[in-house]
Amino acid sequence: MTLHPPALPAEPHDGPEPLGPVDSSRVPRFAGPPTFARLPRLDQVRRADVGIVGVPFDTGVSYRPGARFGPAAVREASRLLRPYNPAQDVSPFQVAQVVDAGDIACNPFDIGEAVRTVQETVAEVAARCDRVVTIGGDHTIALPLLREARQRFGEPIALIHFDAHLDTWDIYFGAAYTHGTPFRRAHEEGLLAEGACAHVGTRGPLYGRIDLDDDARMGFGIVTSDDFQVRTVDDIAGELVRRVGDRPVYVSVDIDVLDPAHAPGTGTPEAGGLTSRELLGVLRRLSATQVVGADVVEVAPAYDHAQLTSVAASHTVYELVTLLAAKAWRGGSP
Repeated sequence: MTLHPPALPAEPHDGPEPLGPVDSSRVPRFAGPPTFARLPRLDQVRRADVGIVGVPFDTGVSYRPGARFGPAAVREASRLLRPYNPAQDVSPFQVAQVVDAGDIACNPFDIGEAVRTVQETVAEVAARCDRVVTIGGDHTIALPLLREARQRFGEPIALIHFDAHLDTWDIYFGAAYTHGTPFRRAHEEGLLAEGACAHVGTRGPLYGRIDLDDDARMGFGIVTSDDFQVRTVDDIAGELVRRVGDRPVYVSVDIDVLDPAHAPGTGTPEAGGLTSRELLGVLRRLSATQVVGADVVEVAPAYDHAQLTSVAASHTVYELVTLLAAKAWRGGSP
């Protein structure tokens, strides 16, 4: 009897070349370990350039729950990813050590405790992985991730936020920490670089004009989904690159930035969104920025069809990982 992959070595990998994914010519893609893109686990290596971590938490949602199952669904959909990224002309798993760092176990009944757990645990992961990409979970987790990034890099962070919604609302049912408030709290805490933050793909009804006024007061720029009908992806990406400058950049992707035709499996869908091609196109052009971390959130597989949302999210994570791996390879860290 032959088992794949073979038994783990007694000592973590510490060779000159990165330990890559399971070879799909030896083990079919539908078999083998359930890590992202079938990559090695963090405990199989001494240290990593990029770590992928899941946060199965959705206590902060305001409408449809289920994003707690997002990390597992995205990992499952990532089985078909291949090691060479022709769009960025990089083999991310060959030029950098990329690993799956597992899931953060959050308290599903206490948002405050969960937020603290995410920040503390991501800091532990970051001590062994130079850069971290997080799979949510709901958008509440962006706040502790930004807190950790601000602390680690010692300066306010530029933010590029892909979402149908602003997520700069204040209080909802008396709660200050929800998936609709992370970037207002981040602004109030001084985590964000003034004038270097932008929402991309926003659309749909708001509670009132004051939502836009408050957002502008906090210094956010907005690229709406309608802008993609009259402007090119190159033009929009160029605007974002100029806005963030040479600051450390955090990229936060709520999968509902995509139209429900491309991503039905999410908690608060809005008609008229981006295509997956437009989202990936903008992400690829962020290679000119100093991306230091990212998240992809709000995948709720119970509402998905034929893995449409999970596949889109897995490719989004792949493009972000490629950006960070290429930076590590070329020594382009801030």
